Amino acid sequence: MSDVPPPTRRAEFLAGVRVTIPLAVGAAPFAIIFGALAIASGISPLGAAGMSLFVFAGSSQFIATGLVSGGVSVAIIIFTTLIVNLRHALYSATLAPYMKGLAQRWMLPLAFWLTDESFVVVIARYSKGDASPYKHWFYFGSALLMYTNWQFWTIVGIVAGQSIPNLESWGLDFAMTVTFTGMLIPQIKSRPLLLAVIVAGVCAVLFNGMPNKLGLLIAALAGVAAGVIAEANIKEVPSSQPI
Repeated sequence: MSDVPPPTRRAEFLAGVRVTIPLAVGAAPFAIIFGALAIASGISPLGAAGMSLFVFAGSSQFIATGLVSGGVSVAIIIFTTLIVNLRHALYSATLAPYMKGLAQRWMLPLAFWLTDESFVVVIARYSKGDASPYKHWFYFGSALLMYTNWQFWTIVGIVAGQSIPNLESWGLDFAMTVTFTGMLIPQIKSRPLLLAVIVAGVCAVLFNGMPNKLGLLIAALAGVAAGVIAEANIKEVPSSQPI
């Protein structure tokens, strides 16, 4: 039986929700940890909730929270989170050919709601060969679930962080590590991607002890650079070399 939903708005929306549920479950402990960590770092409950509501970028929220608690300047916080989120520019460029005909009322919220999890399932849906005109509703279902899920569990973390000491040390963030690993591995389909992952991973370990999360910046930039260089060197091979 085909896993392609029938071409209706409702079917696409529900399909987007359904395939994103396991990823939302994996993100829940991550959001709880963020809420608790934000409180432990001296951020107010309203500030922590507002960060999830208006920033909605898990990795950047964690990094920004750590930098805020360390008294780092606003300029460094903005620059660091910008670099960390550069991957979203790549996601957007990948989705752009499929979404270029959408009205602004769709483009703006979907751009804001773009996450690693939604990108993985949405690009897989757009890549299917059927001619459904409502695939953006699939994106909407996935993104809305991730957004509401993140807000709910952030609030749980904020409440727990005010009543349970050292909640951030419980290791709940392990679930997010497993989720990201499960999302990443199936996407490594070419040598440039494999090289980018290896270089970024090695650099992240080597430079983990650097202050102000600079190690993460170096790893991200090194991974992107490695992938770009590798891709440029095999342009003569159609569709990149398979692993």
